[in-house]
Parts: sequence; C-alpha cells; structure tokens
Amino acid sequence: MNMSRRKFCGVGLLAVISPLGFPAFANPSARVRVGVLKFGTVNWELDTIKHHRFDAANGVDVEVVYFAGEDASNVAMLAGDLHVIVSDWLWVSRQRSEGEDLTLAPYSTAVGAIMVRQDAPIHDIPDLVGKKIGVAGGPLDKSWLLIQGLAQRDHKIDLAKEGEIVFGAPPLLSEKALSGELDAVLNFWHFCARLEANGFRRLIGAHEAAEALGASGPVSALGYVFREKWANENPDVAMGFIKASAAAKKLLADSDTEWQRLAPIVRADGRELEVLRDRYREGIPNRPLADEERDAAKLYAILADLGGERLVGKASQMAPGTFWAALKT
Repeated sequence: MNMSRRKFCGVGLLAVISPLGFPAFANPSARVRVGVLKFGTVNWELDTIKHHRFDAANGVDVEVVYFAGEDASNVAMLAGDLHVIVSDWLWVSRQRSEGEDLTLAPYSTAVGAIMVRQDAPIHDIPDLVGKKIGVAGGPLDKSWLLIQGLAQRDHKIDLAKEGEIVFGAPPLLSEKALSGELDAVLNFWHFCARLEANGFRRLIGAHEAAEALGASGPVSALGYVFREKWANENPDVAMGFIKASAAAKKLLADSDTEWQRLAPIVRADGRELEVLRDRYREGIPNRPLADEERDAAKLYAILADLGGERLVGKASQMAPGTFWAALKT
C-alpha cells in the first residue's frame, strides 16, 4: 500500500471535512493504543486528534496510554501491549538489527540546541572552551554527539574534555541555566523554547550540526513507531492513524486559536506559548520520506562512529526498513 506523504496528508484532510459522519468502532481492530509520557509534547497533538475527532474521521479510535518514563513505554511496545509509541530512528534501527520488526513514520524534526543568555560573551563553538555546559540526555544524546562532531571537525575542539560538562534532567538544567549556574545548556527543543522566551538565544542547534555534517535538510528526530507486521496486516488502521496525525498537524500549523485551547496542556501562556507554538510548527516534517531516510543513514554512520556500540549496537549501518516503506513516493 504505497502512498506519498503529500498524498496521505491530502486524503487525511478530505476525511476530516467529509459530511458522511464518523464511523462507529464496533471492530476493536480499529483501536490504536498509543503510549506516551504523561507530560510529553506528543500529548499536544494527540489531544488535538481526540478533541476534534480526527481519529474517528479517519476510521480509527486512538486510545492514549500514559507512562512515567520512556523505558517503560519501550518495554510495553516490545511486549506487544501497545500499537504505537514515539521514539527515534536510532532506537528503531537498533531493534530491527536485533530482530524486531519495528518501523516508524516521521513525527517531528524539532531538536535541541545549545542555549546561552542574550548578553553572554559566547558567539561560536570555540567560545564554549572552559565553560560550564549542561547537557540533557546523557553522553550518548544524538544532539550532543552531533555538536561534538562538528566542533571536532571544524575547530579541532573536544568539547567533552575542553568544557566542564554537567549531565542532568532537562527541567533541572533549565533551572540552573536560568539561575546562572551554567554558562550554556543543550536541552530538548521545548525546554529550549521556554528558555528562548525567557531571555536566552540559540548558539547552535542540532539540526545545524546535522546539516553541516552532511544532511541535506531537516531529519525527523522522532517518529511514530509501530510493528511493521501490524501495519501490513492493518494497513487502513495504520494509515488512518497517520492521516489523523496529519490533520492535527495541519490545524496546529494554521490555527493560533487552537494553541490557546491547548495552553493548559502546554502549561504556557503569553510569549512562552508563542515561542513553543512557532518551534513546534518549524518541526512539522515536510520533506519526502526518501530524502529523510537517506539523510538519516548519513547521520547514522556519523553517530555510530561517535557513539560506538553503546549507542547503535553492532550494526554499522542503519537497518533497512527503519522508515515505513508505505509512506515513500
């Protein structure tokens, strides 16, 4: 069942405005159990899907299942308790290399960035030497590895050794940055957006590092992950979920009013809500899947070299089928 991303977005929107009404869900196979973190940004899109019944309009029933941590949702996915989770293509590729049949559909190209105060005397990577840098996600975080790779290639700087690196949870690192305990912080995209709304600026983003290292455009950092066997056996359900996602993204891209409705879930208002809205919109994937897949394979090779077996396992190349083939043109 081959369908281009452009085509499925169009079909999804046609389904939303169809006057035929919403289908009933007598068939439990139309249910899609999606596992997410309780306060993760994916909830913004899923709430939009449920509030506007984009799932029903596309023949599926999205059931949101909350988890306290990413590891728990990953385990539930592998155990067969969920149909869909959100994760990155490195994890999917590693699982495929180890025998799992996971695949993904792009969810967001939004990635983290190194943030500094507006008035900080830090304007380029060399200015980070000797500085105290907070890093979310740990030493094997993709964004951190890519920025380190760029620093090494272009400036012959080993940031891990020439900076004072502090690893920690994203909220804590943001607090330390705001209090002045850190000179710079590399955080996840939504924490960066909140910092931006509170007097910080982007020094360099992971997407800039990725493109400098060979990517031809934005690559989805995260995707909706599901089993290929499930998608092949239930193509209308799998594609219905993707169409519902596309409809929600279209509304979130076009409607400022929808963001006001979501404000309590986003837990932001005013300038902070506006920045989060704008950064979310910038992260909506809009490239052909084949282009993203090709660039991801390039980045995989770089990350495999930087992070080694601890990051990617024993596979030196991204596993074929990591990106869902049904979405290719």
